[in-house]
Amino acid sequence: QAARGGVAMGAGAAAGKKIGCVGILGSSGAVGQEMLKCLEERGFPAERVRLFANRSVGNVVKSSVFGDITMEKFTVEAAQECEVVLMAVSGGFSTEWAPKISGGPKNTAVIDNSSAWRLDKNVPLVIPEINGGKNSEAALIANPNCTTAIGAMVLWPLHQKYKLKNVIMSTYQAASGAGAAGMAELEDGLAAWVKEGKVPPPKAFAHQLPFNVIPQIDAFQKNGYTKEEMKVTWELQKIFGLPDSVKVSCTAVRVPTLRAHSESIVIETELPVDPDEAREVLRKAPGVKVVDDPASLKYPLPLNATGEHDVEVGRIRRSLIYGDHGLELFLSGDQLLRGAALNAVLIAEQAVAARLAA
Repeated sequence: QAARGGVAMGAGAAAGKKIGCVGILGSSGAVGQEMLKCLEERGFPAERVRLFANRSVGNVVKSSVFGDITMEKFTVEAAQECEVVLMAVSGGFSTEWAPKISGGPKNTAVIDNSSAWRLDKNVPLVIPEINGGKNSEAALIANPNCTTAIGAMVLWPLHQKYKLKNVIMSTYQAASGAGAAGMAELEDGLAAWVKEGKVPPPKAFAHQLPFNVIPQIDAFQKNGYTKEEMKVTWELQKIFGLPDSVKVSCTAVRVPTLRAHSESIVIETELPVDPDEAREVLRKAPGVKVVDDPASLKYPLPLNATGEHDVEVGRIRRSLIYGDHGLELFLSGDQLLRGAALNAVLIAEQAVAARLAA
């Protein structure tokens, strides 16, 4: 059984067993809302969901699966009444509160979507199809950066088969990467241009996004890369267990699309790689959909990837630079799903399956 793609349901759900409660902290934001949808659509094995959002206390969310849910003020005690808590909050908030929520009377597991814990050597950074299993059973687990997660789904099966040597990535990242405020700014800016002939000054972004692209996401680092770009390098190294000899470089660009990120990736491999064979490798990979028929104008598009659980990959071709030891490809994936909410829920499914099997 799967939902909006090829990702199988958790073992706990299939067996009919359930935990008492799963909580979402930051439930009123774009990622938090998608987390609830993923729990509903995937039949997450929990009796109830609790929603924590300090700015929306008292609001009622109607769920087709979990009934009416009243948003609550966050307290550690309330969160620890849940066996699993999904966090869609800022890094600063997570740094302070995630360790306090983790553990307690129900041995609460925390799955954090912020950047706070991703590079902590004691906290696993998890994409379930790649390095889940025991890592998904930790007390505190980090969700990868959205750009990393989407790219990793395609790079991992290729790395297993051909061994990555170098990765060069350029990204085309949607407004959703800046949350609900980013999406609203893009939509409102376009609406203002239609009505008034001009776009209002930006608030969520450094520059106007409608009719523009912005080659900066996050702060610039001393080496000239932005932090977003370095996140891809650091996180792929940690998730894949790459040696220092494997180099990963990224240029991250914000584009005026709404919510699916795209990436152009060039890889050099240790072993010879054939494009047709690589397509078959990717067709068999979980969470990946090959869309690669240029003759029929079929290739990944952010519009088509929006709302889908799988990452679409296409434009797979032999690299003119690296020859038999290189590929070039293009992919699109929903930033709010595989890049955030879905990945967190998949981790939670593995964590709960282990608990229910114990």
